[in-house]
Amino acid sequence: MDRPRFDIADIVRLNLPGLKASQRLTSVQARALKAISICRTAVLGGHANVCPDCGLEDLSYNSCRNRNCPKCQSLAQERWLATRSRALLSIPHFHGVFTLPEEFRPLARQHPREIYNALFQSATAALLELAQSRLGISLGLTLVLHTWTRELLFHPHVHVLISAGGLTLDGTGFKQVAETFLLPLEPLAELFKKKMMDALREMRSDGLLLLTDGLRPMTDANFAFLVATLANQDWNVYLKPAFRSPKFVLEYYVVQHITPTSRNSPFGSTAGPRVAGDCCSDACWSKLWQRHRSPRLM
Repeated sequence: MDRPRFDIADIVRLNLPGLKASQRLTSVQARALKAISICRTAVLGGHANVCPDCGLEDLSYNSCRNRNCPKCQSLAQERWLATRSRALLSIPHFHGVFTLPEEFRPLARQHPREIYNALFQSATAALLELAQSRLGISLGLTLVLHTWTRELLFHPHVHVLISAGGLTLDGTGFKQVAETFLLPLEPLAELFKKKMMDALREMRSDGLLLLTDGLRPMTDANFAFLVATLANQDWNVYLKPAFRSPKFVLEYYVVQHITPTSRNSPFGSTAGPRVAGDCCSDACWSKLWQRHRSPRLM
C-alpha cells in the first residue's frame, strides 16, 4: 500500500501557525493539534520492521494516541462499529437527525459536556416517550454525535438509528411497525424542544451557564432573551427510513462522514512492507521496538 502524498499531520503543520494567529484555540484544541502535527514523526521516536531473512529494515514512527487524532482512533472506531453492528436487530431501521438551533453553538463551545449530554438525553427521551404513548413500544436507539459539517462549520447535531419496532410496554412481545412511517415530526420536534429547554433552565439554575458568546457574564436578561428566542423557533428534527441497511447507515455516519482520513486501515497511513519478491512478505517480518524517546505532550 502506497503512502498518501499528503498526511493529515502535514496539513496541520502547514496551517497551524496561521490558525493560531487568527483563532483563539482552547487548551484541548491546541493540545490535539500539537499531537496530530507530530503523530508518526521522528519527534515521537519509532520502531523498525526487520526481515529476519534478508535484514531489510523499514522504519515506522510512533503514534500520538490522542483521542482526537483520526489516524490513532481508527482502530477504536472499527471496534466500536463492530460492537454496535452486532447489537443491531435484523429489522428495518429509521434514520433520525436532531439539530440544535444556532443559538446553542456558543454555549456548546463553552460548555460542551453539559450541552452534548443534554442533546443526547433530550433526543432519546423525546423518541422513547412519543413511541410509548403513540405506539405502545420501547424503541431501540443508537445515537452518534456530529459537531461539524463536511465544510468544517460548527453545527452540533445527533444522528439516530431507530428500530422499526420495539418491545411492548408489558414486556411480553415485540411489535414491528410500518417501514414508511414511525412518528409524527411536529410533536416529536416540540417534545425535543421542551426537553432541551428544560435542560437549559436546569443548567442555568445550577450556575453552569455563566458566559455569553462574547465571553461576558450571562445576565438574567441575556438568559431570558435566549430562552424567548429559542421558544419561538421551529426546531429541526427529521425522520426517514434508513437506506440500504442499518449497518451501512451506522458505518456511513461514523466512518465516512466523520473521519474519512485513513478509514481503510486501522494503522492510518502506516504502510506495510514495500518491497518486491517472495522475501519480506508480511509473514516473515518481525517487529523490534527501538523507541528513541517518549516525550509527554504538554
